Amino acid sequence: MTGRNRHSAHAGFTLIETMIAMAVLAVGVLALAAMLADGLAYMGMSQDEYIAEQKAAEAVESVYTARDVGQTTWANINNVSGGGIFTDGPTQLCDPGLDGILGTADDNCAIPDSIWTPGPDGLLGTADDVNVPLGGFTRTILIQPVAGRPDLREITVSISYTASRFKRTYTLVTNISQYS
Repeated sequence: MTGRNRHSAHAGFTLIETMIAMAVLAVGVLALAAMLADGLAYMGMSQDEYIAEQKAAEAVESVYTARDVGQTTWANINNVSGGGIFTDGPTQLCDPGLDGILGTADDNCAIPDSIWTPGPDGLLGTADDVNVPLGGFTRTILIQPVAGRPDLREITVSISYTASRFKRTYTLVTNISQYS
């Protein structure tokens, strides 16, 4: 009887092969963890993105309302640098001040803009509601003439904020006519 060869070349994994497999697996798991962290960060930004959208629309509606009710003249619907009433550059979201128009010089930043969220009872409009100031948000209103159209201007409202580790800006662009 011939003896069997006890050591086969294909008997199992070597220590080096096992370590390499573990390293590849660790890289894959870390990549998945990083993707999960980014996904959670983006998911957390959705509320801030919604707030930015609503605050941009609110600023545009304020301009339209001021025009429609005769609160300001067509010449004043411009940035201060263009002879109008709207501030140049980014400003904190504040109470609209006495004129009721957002983004003008009389905005009252002693009263920062805020939103109300439901308290522990889950109902909005009850005594336990929570007031959340929007201190991390800034608004820029840029009003420019439309070439060849003296009766038309372009309004660009940009709301900037920091959510998680991301600096974000939401921009709303629309036109306003001299006529209601």
